Amino acid sequence: MCGIVGLFLKDPSLEPILGDMLTDMLVTMTDRGPDSAGIAIYGAETAGNAKLTVQSDTPDEDFAKLDTDLRKLVKGKVTIRVTDTHAVLELQSDQVGEARAALKDIRPNVRVMSHGESLEIFKEVGLPKDVAERFNIRSMSGTHGIGHTRMATESAVTTMGAHPFNTGPDQCLVHNGSLSNHNSLRRRLRREGVHIETENDTEVGAAYLTWKMQEGATLGEAMESALEDLDGFFTFVVGTKDGFGVVRDPIACKPAVMAETDQYVAFGSEYRALVNLPGIENARVWEPEPATVYFWSHNEGPTAKEKAA
Repeated sequence: MCGIVGLFLKDPSLEPILGDMLTDMLVTMTDRGPDSAGIAIYGAETAGNAKLTVQSDTPDEDFAKLDTDLRKLVKGKVTIRVTDTHAVLELQSDQVGEARAALKDIRPNVRVMSHGESLEIFKEVGLPKDVAERFNIRSMSGTHGIGHTRMATESAVTTMGAHPFNTGPDQCLVHNGSLSNHNSLRRRLRREGVHIETENDTEVGAAYLTWKMQEGATLGEAMESALEDLDGFFTFVVGTKDGFGVVRDPIACKPAVMAETDQYVAFGSEYRALVNLPGIENARVWEPEPATVYFWSHNEGPTAKEKAA
């Protein structure tokens, strides 16, 4: 049992309070997952630049002069913003691969949480309220975001085992459920060259979508393929640079509810996660159908949705 929340903003006036709204939604789901928590925020980007969000159990040691040390190796501009055990490194987009390789040499204990032009992921072991406070999530702004409270069933309670999982640029996934074929699929994806760090079944789900999109599928097509190739029970909420998507397995035994207004689209494992959102009393509220892909994109209009039975 885990808790999932997601919020896609249509109304730009709400962007300054995205973090505040997501925090309230996440904390409400605490009893569904008290082991660890995480939030992915899609925020401001700088043309030509990318972000690496990294984590360390010894941040005072590992983050000291990290920007300076990286700058010497990648020979480009690198800035750092430290928040508790995480730091966001901003650098030129074409230097991400080089920077990741350099990190393994100069800071072997630093772990990459996410990479992309707008995505930042913050996650740690602990209650959702405490995790949100550590990273000051309430102060963050953005266009959309997803969050997760975890009750571990498939792997250890660790920072790397917490959701969201990022396996492709500006792509992340949170999951409620359990995949039964994740071990065989993990081996297959690694043979295909997809990078997977943990033994968590959710990371396999995220990596599967990344692989399908690298093969040329749209996110909607990749999520449809997941219905055929992933065994088990799952509700996925997926974040991309432009929007977010939702899909449930054909049995759909894991709870889920959605709400849509002129200002936003929201997702929660339970309706109580949505009750404090503005205008929720006038929202269209529904339970997403089994084996159905829903997707909203800023690029295709504020209410664009891809839905396939």
